[in-house]
Amino acid sequence: MHRSNEAPPVTHDISRRWQLLAIVLVIGYLVWLLAPVLMPFAVAGMLAYLGDPLADRLERVGMNRTLAVSIVFFVLVLLLVGALLLLVPLISDQIENLVHNLPRYVDWIQHTALPWLQAKLNLDPDAFDTSRLMTAIRGHIGSIGAVATTVLGTVSRSSIGAVMWLTNLVLIPVVAFYLLRDWDRLIAYIDSVLPRSVQPTVAHLARGSDAVLGAFVRGQLLVMLALGIFYGTGLTLVGLSVGPLIGMVAGLLSFVPYLGFIVGFGAAIIAALVQYGDWAHPLMVCGVFIVGQLLEGYVLVPKLVGDKIGLHPVAVIFAVLAGGYLFGFLGVLLALPAASVIMVLLRYLLERYRLSELYTQAGPDDPVIAEVDVTVNTSAGSGQGSASVPAQQPPGGDGTP
Repeated sequence: MHRSNEAPPVTHDISRRWQLLAIVLVIGYLVWLLAPVLMPFAVAGMLAYLGDPLADRLERVGMNRTLAVSIVFFVLVLLLVGALLLLVPLISDQIENLVHNLPRYVDWIQHTALPWLQAKLNLDPDAFDTSRLMTAIRGHIGSIGAVATTVLGTVSRSSIGAVMWLTNLVLIPVVAFYLLRDWDRLIAYIDSVLPRSVQPTVAHLARGSDAVLGAFVRGQLLVMLALGIFYGTGLTLVGLSVGPLIGMVAGLLSFVPYLGFIVGFGAAIIAALVQYGDWAHPLMVCGVFIVGQLLEGYVLVPKLVGDKIGLHPVAVIFAVLAGGYLFGFLGVLLALPAASVIMVLLRYLLERYRLSELYTQAGPDDPVIAEVDVTVNTSAGSGQGSASVPAQQPPGGDGTP
């Protein structure tokens, strides 16, 4: 009997899948290749995504798209300018206050914190070379200003760097306006050019991703803002001179689980100990952060974000670190939205897997495993049942030599 060595023909379905895989790989490679110049477009896309629901609502009350987008864009710009006018002087005053009190912090670390650690941990007094440590800290603090001055000087001297910086600054509002104006048409066009074989699946995944991103982006921004205001106000009422700065930092870092709490709580405890030197104010700081955690866990996140994201805290931390490593600040900015979309895709793939033959089809009987009757003798009598045991056992398998 003649046996053909020819490979089976490539079916149309297999060819189509290879084509789709090639398209996805090319798009992914282009995104990775152009990552350095995607920052203004990514920020503009986020602004357009945030403003699109409000523009749609204004359209439903009778406005045309351009007028609705102009109103939304004006409101966004007004909020941004107002936030800058409010925060820049506050941050400047807080940083100036921090620099003014820096010798007190250094003195507290050198003469209070480190000797206490040495006494409690029974360490050698020479284990902490405080003079060398403080010299290194002062040197690095001084180098921060030198590095900033060098960077700013280089940017100002480099015409290309200055042009790129100004270009990005101008591109963000311009691109955001046009994306917001044409958002619905852009989505419709992308839907029209998708292969008809995958269009229903892509549309389903897009709706799920939109629900997740809407819950995350809008909700998490509101959570960060609320926590920043709460921590800043609470620490100010406690009496910390740098309370607003610590509160803002804790609020901004709260998008990573527990990071804002850990950083803000540690900084506030040290500030309270240095500023007052008693235990009453650190206890009040503990109260502020305990109430903040309860507020975040039981009020803000359930009401503003909900449970649609489903990202484990470890997955959030990994996404932020991986995004920063692969794409820098752009990766950190887009890490959690991208991770949320990936979770939607993984849930879909899991559903497909559970419906596939690979999961549902029963395998052949394993000849090593057999169902045998086992009689168990107990003090109450003997009972008979069925259990899975190996059909054959090697010598000595019953525990006897």
